Amino acid sequence: MHAIDLFLIAIYFIAIISIGFSRKSVSNQFNSKDYLLAGRKLSLPGFVVTLVSTWYGGILGIGENTYLYGLQTWVIFGLPYYLFALIFAFFVAGRINRLKSISLPDQFYQRYGKVAGIISAIYIFILSSPAPYILSIGILLNQITGFSYELSLLIVTLVCFSYIWNGGLKAVIRTDVLQFAMMFLGFGLLLFYSMSHTGFAIDINNTLPKNYFNPTGGASIQYILAWFFIALWTFVDPGFYQRCAAAKSPLTARNGIIISIGFWFIFDILTLLSGIYARLLISNVEPVLAYTKLAELVLPPFALGMFFIAILSVIMSTIDSFAFISATTFGRDILWRIQSGTENNHPLNENDVIPLVKRGLLVTGLISLMLAISIPSVVQIWYTLGSIIVPGLLIPFLLSFTKKKIDVITLMVAPLIISILWILNKNIFGSYPLHMEPFYPGILTSTIICLVKWLKK
Repeated sequence: MHAIDLFLIAIYFIAIISIGFSRKSVSNQFNSKDYLLAGRKLSLPGFVVTLVSTWYGGILGIGENTYLYGLQTWVIFGLPYYLFALIFAFFVAGRINRLKSISLPDQFYQRYGKVAGIISAIYIFILSSPAPYILSIGILLNQITGFSYELSLLIVTLVCFSYIWNGGLKAVIRTDVLQFAMMFLGFGLLLFYSMSHTGFAIDINNTLPKNYFNPTGGASIQYILAWFFIALWTFVDPGFYQRCAAAKSPLTARNGIIISIGFWFIFDILTLLSGIYARLLISNVEPVLAYTKLAELVLPPFALGMFFIAILSVIMSTIDSFAFISATTFGRDILWRIQSGTENNHPLNENDVIPLVKRGLLVTGLISLMLAISIPSVVQIWYTLGSIIVPGLLIPFLLSFTKKKIDVITLMVAPLIISILWILNKNIFGSYPLHMEPFYPGILTSTIICLVKWLKK
Protein backbone atom coordinates (compact mmCIF):
# COMPACT_ATOMS: atom_id res chain seq x y z
CA MET A 1 0.00 0.00 0.00
CA HIS A 2 1.04 3.61 -0.59
CA ALA A 3 2.43 5.53 2.36
CA ILE A 4 -0.56 7.91 2.16
CA ASP A 5 -2.96 4.99 2.68
CA LEU A 6 -1.01 3.62 5.63
CA PHE A 7 -0.88 7.11 7.14
CA LEU A 8 -4.67 7.45 6.85
CA ILE A 9 -5.19 4.08 8.52
CA ALA A 10 -2.86 5.07 11.37
CA ILE A 11 -4.83 8.32 11.80
CA TYR A 12 -8.05 6.30 11.92
CA PHE A 13 -6.78 4.13 14.77
CA ILE A 14 -5.60 7.20 16.67
CA ALA A 15 -9.01 8.84 16.15
CA ILE A 16 -10.91 5.78 17.37
CA ILE A 17 -8.78 5.50 20.50
CA SER A 18 -9.10 9.25 21.17
CA ILE A 19 -12.89 9.15 20.81
CA GLY A 20 -13.17 5.97 22.86
CA PHE A 21 -11.17 7.48 25.71
CA SER A 22 -12.58 11.01 25.50
CA ARG A 23 -14.23 12.51 28.56
CA LYS A 24 -17.71 12.27 27.02
CA SER A 25 -17.19 8.57 26.34
CA VAL A 26 -16.25 7.71 29.90
CA SER A 27 -18.95 6.42 32.21
CA ASN A 28 -19.10 6.66 35.98
CA GLN A 29 -17.64 3.34 37.02
CA PHE A 30 -20.09 2.98 39.92
CA ASN A 31 -23.22 3.58 37.85
CA SER A 32 -24.22 0.36 36.11
CA LYS A 33 -27.07 1.98 34.19
CA ASP A 34 -24.65 4.54 32.78
CA TYR A 35 -21.96 1.98 31.99
CA LEU A 36 -24.24 -0.72 30.55
CA LEU A 37 -26.96 1.37 28.83
CA ALA A 38 -25.49 4.87 28.43
CA GLY A 39 -27.87 6.12 31.12
CA ARG A 40 -30.92 5.07 29.03
CA LYS A 41 -30.62 8.39 27.19
CA LEU A 42 -29.76 7.18 23.69
CA SER A 43 -31.12 9.70 21.17
CA LEU A 44 -32.63 8.92 17.77
CA PRO A 45 -29.49 9.84 15.74
CA GLY A 46 -27.28 7.88 18.13
CA PHE A 47 -29.66 4.91 17.97
CA VAL A 48 -29.60 4.83 14.16
CA VAL A 49 -25.84 5.29 13.88
CA THR A 50 -24.97 2.54 16.34
CA LEU A 51 -27.57 0.06 15.07
CA VAL A 52 -26.64 0.50 11.40
CA SER A 53 -22.86 0.41 11.89
CA THR A 54 -22.86 -2.71 14.08
CA TRP A 55 -24.99 -4.77 11.67
CA TYR A 56 -22.31 -5.53 9.06
CA GLY A 57 -19.42 -7.02 10.99
CA GLY A 58 -19.10 -9.94 8.60
CA ILE A 59 -18.57 -7.68 5.60
CA LEU A 60 -15.88 -9.95 4.14
CA GLY A 61 -18.39 -12.81 4.32
CA ILE A 62 -20.87 -10.64 2.43
CA GLY A 63 -18.24 -10.04 -0.23
CA GLU A 64 -17.46 -13.75 -0.36
CA ASN A 65 -21.10 -14.73 -0.85
CA THR A 66 -21.75 -11.96 -3.41
CA TYR A 67 -18.69 -12.93 -5.44
CA LEU A 68 -19.86 -16.54 -5.55
CA TYR A 69 -23.65 -16.28 -5.73
CA GLY A 70 -24.58 -12.71 -6.72
CA LEU A 71 -28.12 -11.56 -5.99
CA GLN A 72 -28.67 -14.43 -3.55
CA THR A 73 -26.68 -12.44 -0.99
CA TRP A 74 -29.28 -9.67 -0.83
CA VAL A 75 -32.12 -12.22 -0.77
CA ILE A 76 -30.77 -14.05 2.31
CA PHE A 77 -28.87 -11.29 4.13
CA GLY A 78 -31.00 -8.26 3.29
CA LEU A 79 -34.66 -8.79 2.45
CA PRO A 80 -35.71 -11.05 5.37
CA TYR A 81 -33.96 -8.84 7.89
CA TYR A 82 -35.81 -5.74 6.66
CA LEU A 83 -39.10 -7.59 7.10
CA PHE A 84 -38.43 -8.91 10.59
CA ALA A 85 -36.81 -5.64 11.73
CA LEU A 86 -39.97 -3.82 10.67
CA ILE A 87 -42.14 -6.23 12.67
CA PHE A 88 -39.75 -5.87 15.59
CA ALA A 89 -40.00 -2.08 15.41
CA PHE A 90 -43.79 -1.97 15.64
CA PHE A 91 -44.47 -4.83 18.03
CA VAL A 92 -41.39 -5.43 20.20
CA ALA A 93 -39.04 -2.42 20.42
CA GLY A 94 -41.34 -0.21 22.50
CA ARG A 95 -42.19 -3.05 24.88
CA ILE A 96 -38.52 -3.70 25.56
CA ASN A 97 -37.96 -0.04 26.35
CA ARG A 98 -40.92 0.07 28.74
CA LEU A 99 -39.80 -3.08 30.60
CA LYS A 100 -36.64 -1.32 31.77
CA SER A 101 -34.66 -4.58 31.68
CA ILE A 102 -30.91 -4.41 31.21
CA SER A 103 -30.59 -7.32 28.77
CA LEU A 104 -32.52 -10.11 27.06
CA PRO A 105 -31.42 -12.69 29.70
CA ASP A 106 -32.61 -10.19 32.32
CA GLN A 107 -36.08 -10.45 30.81
CA PHE A 108 -35.89 -14.24 30.97
CA TYR A 109 -34.88 -14.04 34.65
CA GLN A 110 -37.81 -11.81 35.48
CA ARG A 111 -40.36 -13.82 33.50
CA TYR A 112 -39.23 -17.45 33.90
CA GLY A 113 -36.80 -17.60 36.81
CA LYS A 114 -33.11 -18.20 37.43
CA VAL A 115 -32.54 -21.44 35.48
CA ALA A 116 -34.17 -20.13 32.29
CA GLY A 117 -32.29 -16.88 32.74
CA ILE A 118 -28.92 -18.63 32.92
CA ILE A 119 -29.71 -20.85 29.92
CA SER A 120 -30.70 -17.80 27.86
CA ALA A 121 -27.54 -16.02 28.99
CA ILE A 122 -25.39 -18.94 27.78
CA TYR A 123 -27.17 -18.83 24.42
CA ILE A 124 -26.70 -15.07 24.10
CA PHE A 125 -23.04 -15.38 25.11
CA ILE A 126 -22.55 -17.78 22.19
CA LEU A 127 -24.61 -15.71 19.73
CA SER A 128 -22.84 -12.47 20.60
CA SER A 129 -19.31 -13.80 20.31
CA PRO A 130 -17.17 -11.35 18.32
CA ALA A 131 -14.97 -14.24 17.12
CA PRO A 132 -16.22 -14.28 13.48
CA TYR A 133 -15.56 -10.55 13.18
CA ILE A 134 -12.15 -10.77 14.82
CA LEU A 135 -11.44 -13.43 12.19
CA SER A 136 -12.34 -10.94 9.46
CA ILE A 137 -10.21 -8.18 10.91
CA GLY A 138 -7.22 -10.53 11.21
CA ILE A 139 -7.47 -11.36 7.50
CA LEU A 140 -7.75 -7.66 6.64
CA LEU A 141 -4.91 -6.32 8.79
CA ASN A 142 -2.67 -9.12 7.61
CA GLN A 143 -3.31 -7.98 4.04
CA ILE A 144 -2.84 -4.28 4.81
CA THR A 145 0.25 -4.38 6.99
CA GLY A 146 1.89 -7.74 6.36
CA PHE A 147 1.74 -8.45 10.10
CA SER A 148 1.14 -12.06 11.02
CA TYR A 149 -2.49 -13.16 11.25
CA GLU A 150 -2.21 -13.76 15.01
CA LEU A 151 -0.61 -10.36 15.68
CA SER A 152 -3.30 -8.65 13.60
CA LEU A 153 -5.99 -10.32 15.72
CA LEU A 154 -4.29 -9.21 18.93
CA ILE A 155 -3.87 -5.57 17.87
CA VAL A 156 -7.52 -4.98 16.98
CA THR A 157 -8.78 -6.91 20.00
CA LEU A 158 -6.67 -4.78 22.35
CA VAL A 159 -7.78 -1.53 20.68
CA CYS A 160 -11.51 -2.33 20.74
CA PHE A 161 -11.56 -3.88 24.19
CA SER A 162 -9.55 -1.07 25.79
CA TYR A 163 -12.10 1.70 25.25
CA ILE A 164 -15.01 -0.63 26.08
CA TRP A 165 -13.31 -1.37 29.40
CA ASN A 166 -13.02 2.34 30.04
CA GLY A 167 -16.36 3.69 28.83
CA GLY A 168 -18.89 0.90 28.31
CA LEU A 169 -21.76 1.52 25.91
CA LYS A 170 -21.07 5.25 25.70
CA ALA A 171 -17.66 4.60 24.19
CA VAL A 172 -19.15 2.09 21.72
CA ILE A 173 -21.77 4.59 20.53
CA ARG A 174 -19.38 7.52 20.17
CA THR A 175 -16.90 5.50 18.09
CA ASP A 176 -19.81 4.24 15.98
CA VAL A 177 -20.47 7.81 14.78
CA LEU A 178 -17.12 7.98 12.96
CA GLN A 179 -17.40 4.39 11.75
CA PHE A 180 -20.90 4.97 10.36
CA ALA A 181 -19.66 7.87 8.21
CA MET A 182 -16.58 6.02 7.00
CA MET A 183 -18.40 2.83 5.94
CA PHE A 184 -20.72 4.69 3.57
CA LEU A 185 -17.95 6.94 2.25
CA GLY A 186 -15.55 4.06 1.62
CA PHE A 187 -17.99 1.84 -0.26
CA GLY A 188 -19.32 4.83 -2.18
CA LEU A 189 -15.78 5.47 -3.41
CA LEU A 190 -15.28 1.82 -4.31
CA LEU A 191 -18.45 1.68 -6.39
CA PHE A 192 -17.75 4.98 -8.15
CA TYR A 193 -14.19 4.03 -9.14
CA SER A 194 -15.32 0.55 -10.21
CA MET A 195 -17.89 2.08 -12.54
CA SER A 196 -15.30 4.57 -13.78
CA HIS A 197 -12.83 1.73 -14.39
CA THR A 198 -15.27 0.14 -16.86
CA GLY A 199 -16.31 3.42 -18.49
CA PHE A 200 -19.75 3.18 -16.83
CA ALA A 201 -20.76 0.56 -19.42
CA ILE A 202 -20.47 -3.20 -19.01
CA ASP A 203 -21.89 -6.35 -20.60
CA ILE A 204 -22.99 -8.56 -17.73
CA ASN A 205 -24.61 -11.28 -19.80
CA ASN A 206 -21.41 -12.78 -21.18
CA THR A 207 -19.16 -12.45 -18.15
CA LEU A 208 -21.17 -13.61 -15.12
CA PRO A 209 -22.28 -17.13 -14.11
CA LYS A 210 -25.65 -18.39 -15.25
CA ASN A 211 -27.39 -18.17 -11.86
CA TYR A 212 -25.71 -14.96 -10.74
CA PHE A 213 -28.92 -12.88 -10.86
CA ASN A 214 -31.13 -15.77 -9.83
CA PRO A 215 -32.58 -14.95 -6.36
CA THR A 216 -31.56 -18.41 -5.14
CA GLY A 217 -28.09 -18.33 -6.69
CA GLY A 218 -28.58 -21.94 -7.72
CA ALA A 219 -29.29 -23.11 -4.14
CA SER A 220 -32.39 -25.06 -3.12
CA ILE A 221 -35.55 -23.27 -2.02
CA GLN A 222 -35.26 -25.07 1.32
CA TYR A 223 -31.81 -23.54 1.87
CA ILE A 224 -33.08 -20.03 1.01
CA LEU A 225 -36.10 -20.43 3.29
CA ALA A 226 -33.82 -21.61 6.10
CA TRP A 227 -31.98 -18.29 5.87
CA PHE A 228 -35.33 -16.48 6.00
CA PHE A 229 -36.19 -18.31 9.20
CA ILE A 230 -32.72 -17.69 10.61
CA ALA A 231 -33.45 -13.99 10.07
CA LEU A 232 -35.88 -14.43 12.98
CA TRP A 233 -32.60 -14.02 14.86
CA THR A 234 -33.60 -10.33 14.74
CA PHE A 235 -36.12 -10.93 17.54
CA VAL A 236 -33.47 -12.33 19.88
CA ASP A 237 -30.55 -10.25 18.65
CA PRO A 238 -28.84 -8.92 21.81
CA GLY A 239 -27.70 -5.78 19.96
CA PHE A 240 -31.27 -4.87 19.06
CA TYR A 241 -32.36 -5.52 22.63
CA GLN A 242 -29.54 -3.46 24.16
CA ARG A 243 -30.19 -0.45 21.90
CA CYS A 244 -33.95 -0.57 22.54
CA ALA A 245 -33.34 -0.78 26.29
CA ALA A 246 -30.90 2.16 26.09
CA ALA A 247 -33.21 4.38 23.97
CA LYS A 248 -34.63 7.40 25.77
CA SER A 249 -38.23 6.46 24.84
CA PRO A 250 -40.28 3.70 23.17
CA LEU A 251 -40.85 6.03 20.21
CA THR A 252 -37.09 6.50 19.76
CA ALA A 253 -36.61 2.71 19.68
CA ARG A 254 -39.39 2.17 17.12
CA ASN A 255 -38.47 5.04 14.79
CA GLY A 256 -34.77 4.28 15.10
CA ILE A 257 -35.23 0.78 13.69
CA ILE A 258 -37.46 2.01 10.85
CA ILE A 259 -34.88 4.62 9.80
CA SER A 260 -32.08 2.06 10.14
CA ILE A 261 -33.81 -0.21 7.62
CA GLY A 262 -33.49 2.58 5.04
CA PHE A 263 -29.76 2.94 5.69
CA TRP A 264 -29.29 -0.84 5.57
CA PHE A 265 -30.94 -0.94 2.16
CA ILE A 266 -28.63 1.79 0.81
CA PHE A 267 -25.54 0.07 2.17
CA ASP A 268 -26.69 -3.31 0.86
CA ILE A 269 -26.98 -1.86 -2.63
CA LEU A 270 -23.45 -0.45 -2.36
CA THR A 271 -22.01 -3.80 -1.24
CA LEU A 272 -24.03 -5.83 -3.76
CA LEU A 273 -22.95 -3.73 -6.74
CA SER A 274 -19.35 -3.68 -5.51
CA GLY A 275 -19.39 -7.49 -5.27
CA ILE A 276 -20.75 -7.72 -8.82
CA TYR A 277 -17.94 -5.51 -10.11
CA ALA A 278 -15.43 -7.68 -8.25
CA ARG A 279 -16.74 -10.74 -10.10
CA LEU A 280 -16.66 -8.86 -13.42
CA LEU A 281 -13.16 -7.47 -13.07
CA ILE A 282 -11.27 -10.11 -11.09
CA SER A 283 -10.94 -13.83 -11.68
CA ASN A 284 -9.34 -16.56 -9.60
CA VAL A 285 -9.42 -14.57 -6.37
CA GLU A 286 -10.10 -15.99 -2.94
CA PRO A 287 -13.79 -14.98 -2.54
CA VAL A 288 -13.40 -13.65 1.00
CA LEU A 289 -10.97 -11.04 -0.39
CA ALA A 290 -13.26 -9.92 -3.23
CA TYR A 291 -13.80 -6.37 -1.95
CA THR A 292 -10.19 -5.73 -0.99
CA LYS A 293 -8.78 -7.07 -4.28
CA LEU A 294 -11.26 -4.93 -6.22
CA ALA A 295 -10.17 -1.91 -4.19
CA GLU A 296 -6.50 -2.58 -4.97
CA LEU A 297 -7.37 -2.78 -8.67
CA VAL A 298 -9.51 0.35 -9.12
CA LEU A 299 -8.71 2.79 -6.28
CA PRO A 300 -5.90 5.34 -6.38
CA PRO A 301 -3.86 6.25 -3.28
CA PHE A 302 -5.89 8.07 -0.60
CA ALA A 303 -9.15 6.55 -1.89
CA LEU A 304 -7.68 3.09 -1.22
CA GLY A 305 -6.81 4.13 2.31
CA MET A 306 -10.33 5.49 2.82
CA PHE A 307 -11.82 2.22 1.63
CA PHE A 308 -9.71 0.11 3.97
CA ILE A 309 -10.78 2.44 6.79
CA ALA A 310 -14.39 1.73 5.75
CA ILE A 311 -13.81 -2.02 6.02
CA LEU A 312 -12.09 -1.57 9.38
CA SER A 313 -14.97 0.61 10.58
CA VAL A 314 -17.61 -1.92 9.58
CA ILE A 315 -15.87 -4.77 11.37
CA MET A 316 -14.58 -2.92 14.43
CA SER A 317 -17.99 -1.36 15.15
CA THR A 318 -19.39 -4.89 15.39
CA ILE A 319 -16.47 -6.27 17.39
CA ASP A 320 -16.78 -3.67 20.15
CA SER A 321 -20.59 -3.96 20.27
CA PHE A 322 -20.66 -7.76 20.41
CA ALA A 323 -17.71 -7.90 22.79
CA PHE A 324 -19.51 -5.58 25.21
CA ILE A 325 -22.75 -7.57 24.97
CA SER A 326 -20.85 -10.82 25.46
CA ALA A 327 -18.98 -9.39 28.46
CA THR A 328 -22.22 -8.07 29.99
CA THR A 329 -23.87 -11.44 29.48
CA PHE A 330 -20.99 -13.37 31.04
CA GLY A 331 -20.33 -10.91 33.87
CA ARG A 332 -23.82 -9.80 34.84
CA ASP A 333 -26.25 -12.41 33.56
CA ILE A 334 -24.15 -15.47 34.42
CA LEU A 335 -21.45 -14.69 37.03
CA TRP A 336 -23.42 -12.13 39.02
CA ARG A 337 -26.58 -14.23 39.07
CA ILE A 338 -24.69 -17.33 40.21
CA GLN A 339 -22.48 -15.58 42.77
CA SER A 340 -24.97 -13.13 44.26
CA GLY A 341 -27.72 -15.60 45.11
CA THR A 342 -30.20 -12.74 45.15
CA GLU A 343 -33.85 -12.98 44.19
CA ASN A 344 -34.90 -12.02 40.67
CA ASN A 345 -36.45 -8.73 41.76
CA HIS A 346 -33.59 -7.68 44.02
CA PRO A 347 -31.89 -4.42 42.95
CA LEU A 348 -28.47 -4.93 41.42
CA ASN A 349 -25.46 -3.93 43.47
CA GLU A 350 -23.71 -1.57 41.06
CA ASN A 351 -20.36 -1.96 42.79
CA ASP A 352 -20.46 -5.70 42.04
CA VAL A 353 -21.78 -5.67 38.49
CA ILE A 354 -19.22 -3.57 36.63
CA PRO A 355 -16.09 -5.42 37.85
CA LEU A 356 -17.73 -8.68 36.82
CA VAL A 357 -18.55 -7.26 33.37
CA LYS A 358 -14.91 -6.26 32.99
CA ARG A 359 -13.91 -9.78 33.99
CA GLY A 360 -16.34 -11.01 31.34
CA LEU A 361 -14.57 -8.79 28.82
CA LEU A 362 -11.28 -10.58 29.50
CA VAL A 363 -12.92 -14.00 29.12
CA THR A 364 -14.66 -12.88 25.91
CA GLY A 365 -11.37 -11.66 24.45
CA LEU A 366 -9.50 -14.87 25.20
CA ILE A 367 -12.25 -17.16 23.89
CA SER A 368 -12.78 -15.03 20.77
CA LEU A 369 -9.08 -15.04 19.90
CA MET A 370 -8.95 -18.82 20.22
CA LEU A 371 -12.08 -19.31 18.12
CA ALA A 372 -10.97 -16.82 15.46
CA ILE A 373 -7.91 -18.94 14.75
CA SER A 374 -10.01 -22.06 14.13
CA ILE A 375 -13.13 -20.70 12.32
CA PRO A 376 -13.01 -21.51 8.59
CA SER A 377 -15.88 -19.35 7.28
CA VAL A 378 -17.84 -16.39 8.63
CA VAL A 379 -20.96 -17.27 6.62
CA GLN A 380 -20.92 -20.88 7.82
CA ILE A 381 -20.61 -19.75 11.44
CA TRP A 382 -23.68 -17.48 11.02
CA TYR A 383 -25.66 -20.33 9.51
CA THR A 384 -24.66 -22.92 12.10
CA LEU A 385 -25.20 -20.71 15.16
CA GLY A 386 -28.49 -19.42 13.80
CA SER A 387 -29.74 -22.95 13.13
CA ILE A 388 -28.83 -24.17 16.62
CA ILE A 389 -29.52 -21.26 18.98
CA VAL A 390 -32.44 -19.32 17.49
CA PRO A 391 -35.01 -22.17 17.75
CA GLY A 392 -34.34 -22.43 21.49
CA LEU A 393 -34.72 -18.70 22.13
CA LEU A 394 -37.34 -17.37 19.74
CA ILE A 395 -40.63 -18.77 21.05
CA PRO A 396 -39.75 -18.41 24.77
CA PHE A 397 -38.80 -14.77 24.12
CA LEU A 398 -42.08 -14.01 22.34
CA LEU A 399 -44.03 -15.82 25.10
CA SER A 400 -42.36 -13.60 27.71
CA PHE A 401 -44.55 -10.71 26.53
CA THR A 402 -47.72 -12.71 27.29
CA LYS A 403 -49.31 -13.51 30.63
CA LYS A 404 -49.34 -17.25 29.96
CA LYS A 405 -47.24 -19.14 32.52
CA ILE A 406 -45.37 -21.97 30.83
CA ASP A 407 -42.30 -23.92 31.94
CA VAL A 408 -39.87 -23.02 29.14
CA ILE A 409 -36.80 -25.06 30.11
CA THR A 410 -37.72 -27.97 27.81
CA LEU A 411 -38.79 -25.44 25.21
CA MET A 412 -35.29 -23.92 25.29
CA VAL A 413 -33.16 -27.06 25.53
CA ALA A 414 -34.91 -29.64 23.30
CA PRO A 415 -34.66 -27.62 20.02
CA LEU A 416 -30.95 -27.07 20.66
CA ILE A 417 -30.34 -30.81 21.10
CA ILE A 418 -32.36 -31.71 18.00
CA SER A 419 -30.53 -29.18 15.80
CA ILE A 420 -27.13 -30.34 17.05
CA LEU A 421 -28.03 -33.99 16.37
CA TRP A 422 -29.13 -32.98 12.87
CA ILE A 423 -25.75 -31.36 12.19
CA LEU A 424 -23.81 -34.29 13.71
CA ASN A 425 -25.73 -36.68 11.47
CA LYS A 426 -24.52 -34.78 8.40
CA ASN A 427 -20.93 -34.77 9.66
CA ILE A 428 -21.07 -38.54 10.22
CA PHE A 429 -23.24 -39.76 7.35
CA GLY A 430 -22.83 -36.97 4.80
CA SER A 431 -26.40 -35.61 4.70
CA TYR A 432 -29.09 -34.19 6.95
CA PRO A 433 -31.91 -36.58 8.02
CA LEU A 434 -34.85 -36.30 5.62
CA HIS A 435 -32.62 -33.86 3.66
CA MET A 436 -33.95 -31.15 5.98
CA GLU A 437 -31.82 -28.16 7.00
CA PRO A 438 -31.14 -28.16 10.81
CA PHE A 439 -33.16 -25.03 11.58
CA TYR A 440 -36.45 -26.72 10.64
CA PRO A 441 -36.42 -29.65 13.10
CA GLY A 442 -35.29 -27.25 15.83
CA ILE A 443 -38.07 -24.71 15.36
CA LEU A 444 -40.61 -27.50 14.74
CA THR A 445 -39.65 -29.13 18.05
CA SER A 446 -40.01 -25.79 19.83
CA THR A 447 -43.43 -25.17 18.23
CA ILE A 448 -44.80 -28.63 19.11
CA ILE A 449 -43.64 -28.41 22.74
CA CYS A 450 -45.10 -24.92 23.03
CA LEU A 451 -48.49 -26.03 21.66
CA VAL A 452 -48.63 -29.05 24.00
CA LYS A 453 -47.79 -26.96 27.05
CA TRP A 454 -50.17 -24.19 25.99
CA LEU A 455 -53.10 -26.60 25.55
CA LYS A 456 -52.40 -28.28 28.90
CA LYS A 457 -52.71 -24.90 30.60
